[in-house]
Amino acid sequence: MRHIIDFHYSIKIFQMELLTILLEIGQGLAGLGAGAAAIGAGLGVGRIGGSALEAMARQPEIAGDIRSNMIVAAALVEGVALFGVIVCLLVALG
Repeated sequence: MRHIIDFHYSIKIFQMELLTILLEIGQGLAGLGAGAAAIGAGLGVGRIGGSALEAMARQPEIAGDIRSNMIVAAALVEGVALFGVIVCLLVALG
């Protein structure tokens, strides 16, 4: 009987240790997710800017329209990236 109780207790300890390890891994992955969101936003805004400059060079007469569309698109990309960073930080700190 004592052997069964000890085994049950050791399983509980193993489950607690496993839960602690999984929580630590989840926090680390959340940090990586926040970094990936920031890098993705940087790449997206850079690509938007490069394409807009190329379009303005091809057709200078519609540069104003392209510029305004570029700003709106960059704002949307940054908004999504900010949302991703906030979610990852909530996971890491929560």
